[in-house]
Amino acid sequence: MELQKINGHSRDDGFDGLDALAEHEEFLPHKTGVKKEVHFTDFEGKTSFGMSIFNLSNAIMGSGILGLAYAMSNTGIVLFIILLVFIAILSAYSIHLLLKSAGVVGIRAYEQLGNRAFGHPGKILAGAIITVHNIGAMSSYLFIIKSELPLVIQAFLGKTENTGEWFLNGNYLVIIVSGLIILPLALMRQLGYLGYTSGFSLSCMVFFLISVIYKKFNIDCPLQNTLQNSTNCTVQQCCEAKLFTINPQTAYTIPILAFAFVCHPEVLPIYTELRNATKKRMQTVANISVLAMFVMYLLTALFGYLTFYSNVDSELLHTYIKVDPLDVLVLCVRLAVLVAVTLTVPVVLFPIRRALLQILFPEKPFHWARHIAIAFCLIFLVNLLVIFVPSIRDIFGIIGATSAPSLIFILPAIFYIRIVPEDQEPMKSRPKIQAACFAALGFIFMVMSLTFIIIDWVTGESRSGSGH
Repeated sequence: MELQKINGHSRDDGFDGLDALAEHEEFLPHKTGVKKEVHFTDFEGKTSFGMSIFNLSNAIMGSGILGLAYAMSNTGIVLFIILLVFIAILSAYSIHLLLKSAGVVGIRAYEQLGNRAFGHPGKILAGAIITVHNIGAMSSYLFIIKSELPLVIQAFLGKTENTGEWFLNGNYLVIIVSGLIILPLALMRQLGYLGYTSGFSLSCMVFFLISVIYKKFNIDCPLQNTLQNSTNCTVQQCCEAKLFTINPQTAYTIPILAFAFVCHPEVLPIYTELRNATKKRMQTVANISVLAMFVMYLLTALFGYLTFYSNVDSELLHTYIKVDPLDVLVLCVRLAVLVAVTLTVPVVLFPIRRALLQILFPEKPFHWARHIAIAFCLIFLVNLLVIFVPSIRDIFGIIGATSAPSLIFILPAIFYIRIVPEDQEPMKSRPKIQAACFAALGFIFMVMSLTFIIIDWVTGESRSGSGH
């Protein structure tokens, strides 16, 4: 057993599709000259370095970017930057723990790491958390399509209100988008094929960022009619950038930022399909993706905040609509965000299907019927949730508050502690102590997030605690 190879693996190590092998054989190296049995993920990584960055960046990018300017208004510029840097570093460290655990035992599946660490219960737990969390993420994206797309179509038609036509019905539109765009992309056999759509999705968000920067220099503060309806601030107070501030909303910023870098279910599938995959190469993909999203998050929050200051809404685009409901640029930006959200759903679906295959069909070879059926059932289920369960945001608020800290902090840390042999790193070694502290931090985040959600329910206020 090549447990000493913790600094990366070549394709000769038998890494191609090892997660599909029997659980007691997944770490064995492939012997030269012996034909390997074909499994459902048994292929050499063919996805380029750039496409892998696009896919992981797209997995990181969530709808939470629309709330970052509001978060900055409740922390001040300096505190926001400190928190964002801190969370970005923690996210990169979390991915490092995952990759190192995968490197030790030669496994590139989150669920199989759970199996290696805690046996079958660990595998079921990891698969269940990934499934529930990503279904929640898919639901949030489809909710955006359901609520925003009718408004965008209505605005482009010059209508001031919904006149009841079928093409202004969000339920019909979300089904059409799911059937014509999301399902065909979700049927791709390999995640790497979505690199092109991920790149286009990111381009849409770059357009969103450029528009936010442009609008900073074209909207005067204060907004018209804002001060007439508010006695809470003067012109100077409403249009003054705060470097550091603390208020009751500040505490809600921490989980918003913490969850803004959730991409961990997608890390190992992307690692599996990376061309010339090594741990160091995948860590570079992760670092570049996290850095790119850090820059995009920071610029969006900064220029959005410096446009509206204390008047910014919890959803940035809604603040622009207050200025001019029929602004063509803002309409184009809303459409671009919808495109980005739509193209992100297939990327989020892949880890769910992978988890279900690992749990239900761990030793079955790839089969198109199974591949298509799982994708169709998942999209059908999420559409039902979005259409028929109006309070699904509260349900997945609780789920997100528990699953996101588990995926980012707790599971990578405890997998690392359990998987890395004690003869390499004793329990009292600095890396394992750091990992234990990291898991404890995740538990604190979980308790904080659940506390905030309960406070929301008790006070009847609506706030967002998820970055996705």
